Amino acid sequence: MNRRHIRLAAVLAATGTLAAGSLAQAYAADAGARHRGGAAQHVLLISVDGLHQSDLSWYVAQHPQSALARLVRGGVEYTDARTTTPSDSFPGMVAQATGGGPGTTGVYYDDTYNAALLPAGTTDCASAHPGVEVDLTEDLDRDQSSIDAGQGLAGLPGSILSMTGRPQTLLNPAKLPVDPATCRPVYPHSYLQVNTIFEVARQAGLRTAWSDKHAAYEILDGPSGTGIQDLFTPEINSTALGYPAGDDWTKDNKATQQYDGYKVQAVLNEIDGFDHARTRYTGTPALFGLNFQSVSTAQKLPASDGLQGGYTAKNVPGPLLARSLDYVDAQIGALTAELRKQHLDAGTTIVLSAKHGQSPTDPTALTRIDDGPLLDGLNSAWKKLHPGAGDLVAHAVDDDGVLLWLNDRSAQATEFARTYLLAQSGTGTDINGAPKAYTAGGLTKVYAGRAAADYFGVEPGDARVPDVFGLAQYGVVYTGGKGKVAEHGGAHADDLNVPLVVTGAGTPQHVRSSAPVQTKQIAPTVLNLLGLDPQDLQAVRAEHTRVLPVR
Repeated sequence: MNRRHIRLAAVLAATGTLAAGSLAQAYAADAGARHRGGAAQHVLLISVDGLHQSDLSWYVAQHPQSALARLVRGGVEYTDARTTTPSDSFPGMVAQATGGGPGTTGVYYDDTYNAALLPAGTTDCASAHPGVEVDLTEDLDRDQSSIDAGQGLAGLPGSILSMTGRPQTLLNPAKLPVDPATCRPVYPHSYLQVNTIFEVARQAGLRTAWSDKHAAYEILDGPSGTGIQDLFTPEINSTALGYPAGDDWTKDNKATQQYDGYKVQAVLNEIDGFDHARTRYTGTPALFGLNFQSVSTAQKLPASDGLQGGYTAKNVPGPLLARSLDYVDAQIGALTAELRKQHLDAGTTIVLSAKHGQSPTDPTALTRIDDGPLLDGLNSAWKKLHPGAGDLVAHAVDDDGVLLWLNDRSAQATEFARTYLLAQSGTGTDINGAPKAYTAGGLTKVYAGRAAADYFGVEPGDARVPDVFGLAQYGVVYTGGKGKVAEHGGAHADDLNVPLVVTGAGTPQHVRSSAPVQTKQIAPTVLNLLGLDPQDLQAVRAEHTRVLPVR
């Protein structure tokens, strides 16, 4: 560990509020030392899905002695950080791990479409017609009803820590798209177009670990398929729980907390130097971490455990969300306490952020729109003008934005879809279930065809890019029922403005930076902290992604 740099940071922090120039000069002066030896021996990356910067600010103000407050005071807080557009879990997490956005990584959502790959199960690749859904959700599990994704463990859920650290083995190859060149299934890690921080760390001889919500998160292994040595992925959407039939861990916030607790225990075991199951001593990983789901479900659920979900007013968490923030705070406190217990705190940098936010944070703005009739109407209108044609929409993802992949990708077809959506009006429901009118399909702007490709920085005709990308009006959530009061995937500030805190080894303390940053900058920053070269990341080179500034 670079003790010189830590002492330097402590001296700078002791001066209180520091000028941007002083901080920049301090980091520049020590850049060589950081690159050679690294400012940190360990980096612990934490994603609190759904968490907004406004949530963090609210919580710290309400609980100045909390673990979250200590994290903020102990490092650099970036108050103007943005995640990817679309603001979904997969592109959001992939960006943190690669340094690239969807156009570079090829990952636009957790459930997309690819016009070049072949349908799952294809064996006669010479005559098969390309075009297939690429599903990176629980649907890929051998058994999505089980929290172990089909591994077959006895004594679940209590035995879940015995789940394999190689979840690639838990994916069902028959559900994977097929590569026409090889006629073989395409695993998530192979689908990713660029390498990851885990691969770079492994190539440098460092140990890696991660914990997430689906086996499909083996995408973070990177194209090599070997980036993460210990990948713990209990299935959050499993249903065999003893809860009401058909419900999963996300339908009850207390259950989500129980689920998150398994991942926390896995990381505690790793801090202690064991694998996630605590069966083998491996040494504490140099790069490891987890994501939390409790805040996300508390934001989405109208109510749970007798508590109101979502927000009571703009940016004011309701009782369920406040309880979830308390839970996450306690778990982060347990992780930091274990680092101190193992005398690892001085050599560990913690990076706190979120894959995505959630919209709306103003309950009065909520407008629920059933996207089914919109899509059915679009297909019907297209076929009316083109007798004998099939559905125009090949695949759709509509949470609080609209992503469409079309069977006809011509300029005429994409413009037809854009015009149709913007011409629609109707009646949805508000947060209380009362009728609420909407116009323009609930959208503010729609990018179609070449404009959609340009938006994501790819060539027109790219096999992965959505043919239509619609930005929703604030408060619009595309859902046919009353089961949600918030969603993600769009491009509003509530979707994008997530926290970003870098604290601990290699960071000055008590710094609050208002510089506009992006969560994809986490990737080169993590490598820089570990003394590795950020330019080893392909997406960093392609997008010129910079290490996070300190000013």
